[in-house]
Amino acid sequence: MESLFSLPSPCLFPTPSPSAPKTLNPTTLSSPLSLHHHHHHLRRHRSPTRTATAILRSHGLSSAPSTALSDASDPFDIGAGQGDDAKFDWYAQWYPVAPLCDLDKRAPHAKTVMGLDVVVWWDRAEGRWQVFDDRCPHRLAPLSEGRIDPRGRLQCVYHGWCFDGSGNCKYIPQAPSSGPQVHLNTKACAAVYPSVEQNKVLWFWPSTDPQYKDILEKKRPPYIEELDDPSYTCSMGIRELQYGYEVLVENLMDPAHVPYAHHGLMRVRRRVEPGRYVTLMNFYFLVLTKFCEVIAHVVVVNQVHAEADREGGGPVEITIEESNKSGFHAKQDAGYFRFIAPCLFYGAATVNQSATSRNVQENISAQPQQRFKRFLLIFMCIPVSPGRSRVIFTFPRNFAVWIDRFFPRWIFHMGQNLILDSDLYLLHVEERKIAKAGFSNWFKACYVPTKSDAMVIAFRNWLRKYSNNQVNWGSMSSEQLPPTPPREQLMDRYWSHVVQCSSCRGGLKFLKALEFSLQVLSLALIGTVAAARHSLTSATARNSIVFAAVLCFAASRWLSHFIYKTFYFHDYNHAFK
Repeated sequence: MESLFSLPSPCLFPTPSPSAPKTLNPTTLSSPLSLHHHHHHLRRHRSPTRTATAILRSHGLSSAPSTALSDASDPFDIGAGQGDDAKFDWYAQWYPVAPLCDLDKRAPHAKTVMGLDVVVWWDRAEGRWQVFDDRCPHRLAPLSEGRIDPRGRLQCVYHGWCFDGSGNCKYIPQAPSSGPQVHLNTKACAAVYPSVEQNKVLWFWPSTDPQYKDILEKKRPPYIEELDDPSYTCSMGIRELQYGYEVLVENLMDPAHVPYAHHGLMRVRRRVEPGRYVTLMNFYFLVLTKFCEVIAHVVVVNQVHAEADREGGGPVEITIEESNKSGFHAKQDAGYFRFIAPCLFYGAATVNQSATSRNVQENISAQPQQRFKRFLLIFMCIPVSPGRSRVIFTFPRNFAVWIDRFFPRWIFHMGQNLILDSDLYLLHVEERKIAKAGFSNWFKACYVPTKSDAMVIAFRNWLRKYSNNQVNWGSMSSEQLPPTPPREQLMDRYWSHVVQCSSCRGGLKFLKALEFSLQVLSLALIGTVAAARHSLTSATARNSIVFAAVLCFAASRWLSHFIYKTFYFHDYNHAFK
């Protein structure tokens, strides 16, 4: 999806060991140190053989080249011989809700996942986040509009009912103290979803049925060890998007669109050498948007082709490896990406090092300070409702860690939001054209003849085989997508990101205060000149103060424009990029 989000390059990833098991069960990933679930404190054993690179060794990728796509109507027919023809159960999975760093313990938070309205709040008594159904059992008012009372309970502000972390109603103000104790009735309880804090993200299980109370002991969210490794950075972001889950996932799986849909957000230099076409691309983590362009340099060597365009696109070799109902992984030149259904899509890279088996083994056994420079691209794709999705993204790396510690997250988010904006409108419109053609007719409506679309095709095949071509929304219908809002609302940043991001809220508050200070200073300087017009006999002194006042006012106006583009709305016109 993004230049910062994709890796269309050979020699980036360590090649996994060929002896590793070819499974895609999310529970086979390395385990977290500890998980908390309601009143249960579970500690999982970590195998001593697992290392920070163990996640790369669990995929046994083949080096055999892929065959040409001769028939785009039914390529990569996934899951053959897997014995898992049963449909994917969308309501029997763990879903990420929000990064922990963006949750304020002082207030409840409203979220929507899989069409379910939930409220997230900090349970002071249990010392953990709780996820409730976002409705009070009294009159169905949203609990997310409530508050945390002085005793640390969730209070509905409609009539003051209070609930503890188990959903039990602890207080009904309207009930007489002499009895009866109506708050003890089970009908007075709030519905509680199982939840767990893992990888610095809050996850929940989308069922309040009591049989799933201890679901964490049977099934866990997919775990990525690097997110808990202190030698890696872990700066997270979150964004609501005005297009659906299916389009979000396939767009992230498409490296070929990056030079075009995000043109102008990354530098592409070309040079022609005898017998081949070479594109040199600078990858940005957008540390300071355009102020800092280091971190990783990637060289892309494409096959010979007759025509080269200014954007620098070219063939991308992608081969789908193991696939089943749990997802699939893909080999991209010398690397891989992995999709763990329904939410997790990630890849990993080693910078400035060839990906030979020998190098991988040396990296595994090396001392921490001698290991390769590595970074991961991690996306948690969340179905919100038909035509809406949410993405949590993070790009852990074990080098240049000081940058993330020195600069606040909102500096990074400036560039990351611009990248998300750059193809938001076209994806919104594309989704409506797909819906008009019919979700089941995707392979008929779309012509996908090149290997660069292999992951997109594999994902659409996964949807076709296990989920009738789309998310199963239960009682909600996905046939009718919400109407297209005005462009300013469609690409809005404030409600889709800023209100959900603690760092951007802080950055916005700081910059607004700075803007106000500049305006006050400008007026104060003008007032000084007016009040001291008789004592300031020097024309140079008067002119200097007036110039400073004008400069402060101009700076405040520029800052106002910067605030609007950064935190509210920034349009993107492809025709002039």
